Amino acid sequence: MKKKIVILGATGTIGSKISENLLHDGHQVTLIARHTEKLEKYRSLGAEIISADITDVETLTSAFKNADSAFVLVPDNVKAENTRAYQRQVTGRLLEAIEKSTIKYIVNMSSVGSHMHEGNGMMGGTGEQEVRLNQLEAVNVLHIRSAYFMENFLRTIGLVKKMGFNGTVADGDHSIPMVATKDVAKIAANHLANLDFKGKSVHAVMGPKDYTYREFTSIIGKAINNPDLPYVQIPVEQATQAFLSNGFTEDFANNLIEMGTAIKSGFMNYQKRDHSTTTPTTAEDFVKEVYFPAYNKQ
Repeated sequence: MKKKIVILGATGTIGSKISENLLHDGHQVTLIARHTEKLEKYRSLGAEIISADITDVETLTSAFKNADSAFVLVPDNVKAENTRAYQRQVTGRLLEAIEKSTIKYIVNMSSVGSHMHEGNGMMGGTGEQEVRLNQLEAVNVLHIRSAYFMENFLRTIGLVKKMGFNGTVADGDHSIPMVATKDVAKIAANHLANLDFKGKSVHAVMGPKDYTYREFTSIIGKAINNPDLPYVQIPVEQATQAFLSNGFTEDFANNLIEMGTAIKSGFMNYQKRDHSTTTPTTAEDFVKEVYFPAYNKQ
């Protein structure tokens, strides 16, 4: 039976892929994003497209009202002067819209590491959103705790090309779960369509195995014909200046950096790996199918 499903952040890395999965399966999908130009291609597949900010309670309430399920998240805001305050505002508006609409099924985009509420940068906000959504009565909420996105390596292609090394502020030798976003989107789309969760629950999505940044960089190096491509842990001060020069606020940059530097503490390795949390796309698959084509385009 086809469902009515609302997707917030529909232009994002995850939201766009969830939208494609659901539309191709014939569901009645409403896509909400602040800038909708990239969504026009979905109109021919039957999507309803709404331009709205994620804090627009009236629009969200209206969209949720007749929906079977909805995908929600806290989007990044690189201009936020106080990242946690912004995250709390978004969560508060989402809660208001969910309660007013009486929608019964919510899939929330969270992250591994969200079991902690401090010392983990951006995940402090996703962890808090989990807790607040869990306080909703008569609403079934499933939190997708995703591993580190393999797509994050696309952001350092310029560094690899210009400087001859890959790097972030994270320790290069601490292994963490990493996942391709297409695998996360498939699982989220299935939950949204099947309504197969009750109460409040967590589904961790952890990729095929744990990788170190150095190991992943080596896989990239082999694909781009640079088998000796090194991974360099970038000093915090240098990373901060790079973020600020790209227009990020100091607070947002600090949250990103805390998330990266805290990885060595093990907070990203909390979730249990089993059949339900392991997904198929390997680093080698991702680099071949996604990274290498993107590398050649830049």
